Amino acid sequence: MKRLPGWIKKPIGIALTAFFTVWACLPLFVARAIGTLLGWLAFFGARSRRRVATINLGIAFPNLSSDALRALVKAHMVALMVSMLDRIWLWYGPSWLVRKRLRITGDVQALSEPGAIVLFVPHFIGLDAAGMAVTQQLSRPLTDIYTPQSNPVIDAWIYDRRQRFGKIKMYDRAAGVRDVVKDLKAGGMLALLPDMGFGPEESLFVPFFGVSTTTIPSLSRFARLGKARVIPLLSVMTPTGYDIEFRPAWANFPTNDLYADTLRMNQTLEGYIGEHPSQYLWVHRRYKHRPPGQASVY
Repeated sequence: MKRLPGWIKKPIGIALTAFFTVWACLPLFVARAIGTLLGWLAFFGARSRRRVATINLGIAFPNLSSDALRALVKAHMVALMVSMLDRIWLWYGPSWLVRKRLRITGDVQALSEPGAIVLFVPHFIGLDAAGMAVTQQLSRPLTDIYTPQSNPVIDAWIYDRRQRFGKIKMYDRAAGVRDVVKDLKAGGMLALLPDMGFGPEESLFVPFFGVSTTTIPSLSRFARLGKARVIPLLSVMTPTGYDIEFRPAWANFPTNDLYADTLRMNQTLEGYIGEHPSQYLWVHRRYKHRPPGQASVY
């Protein structure tokens, strides 16, 4: 368990906590109006991130006109900033308010069936909403693998807030997978965010929207090691909060073909993104790593 830094208990930390607590009780339309304004400012001011999002969305949706692409990038920047401000009420809002704004849908009953589960949680902007909904509203404990923030103060703060409702064990990615696999073999439920690439050493080159790039093959590996069902979990921003959607478990997964499993993951994710194109994390340089000899898209 990480210890919160001392400044949290000092006047500046107390003042910030009080501010966040008050902000968390703002009417949602007010907080989101502010987030929308910040999103417009980010669209015009954060040029490097806007450029990355424009390139990514241009690859994913090549048939968009320049005006439609620009509008989609702007919608994404707005949704991204709104989701960042939403973390205030997710982390500091009263429990009843958080529950009211997070609506769990889909085949929740499948989670009560015996056996290990790997939740495939793509990088949609409502990731924290999904985590809060699962830990607050469901009885089944959750295991999570996280990458620490470079700033230790921010890291400890985020670590603490994401555990506010308990029922979650968070393992540092750098610590290895032994404890994670142990939890799965005991029938646990793991939240996995594998739709990224950490470089050729840890990933496979697999097409994503038709462009080959590194993708972590951990979904297939953990499902095999833990003899686990894979259930997709999507977080969708709505006017009243978030819909946390449990999609049906994947049949015939994993197989003995790691590449084919990872390709299936990417192709399935492309369909999910098509449902809510502005809500995927497009400001990340998803195509940073390319096969040898292929030029960077950035």
